[in-house]
Amino acid sequence: QVQLVESGGGLVQPGGSLRLSCAASGSSGTIFRLYVMGWYRQAPGKQRELVATISSGLNANYGDSVKGRFTISRDNAKRTMYLQMNSLKPEDTAVYYCNAARIGPGGKYDYWGQGTQVTVSS
Repeated sequence: QVQLVESGGGLVQPGGSLRLSCAASGSSGTIFRLYVMGWYRQAPGKQRELVATISSGLNANYGDSVKGRFTISRDNAKRTMYLQMNSLKPEDTAVYYCNAARIGPGGKYDYWGQGTQVTVSS
């Protein structure tokens, strides 16, 4: 069982920056590095969408709407993932969720955090 806790959300003006963190517990660092980690977001009245993912090999994948503005990273020793968000826009307003997923001996392992609110407004 993996527990994920997001932090770093808040209110920011358009053009500003925020850094989200996702701390994982309940697994060793060896197991943590096997997970594909990701950020997803959900705005009111909209479906949850991919923001970015990062593999165990540090390959990053971004949603089209955030390419060039957001950067995903991970520190396996700290069992923590980050999302640096720059040039924020009002349309980035959403609840941001952390996800950890992998395929293991028992099947698919898929965990979610509780979410952190990001509001971009003047």
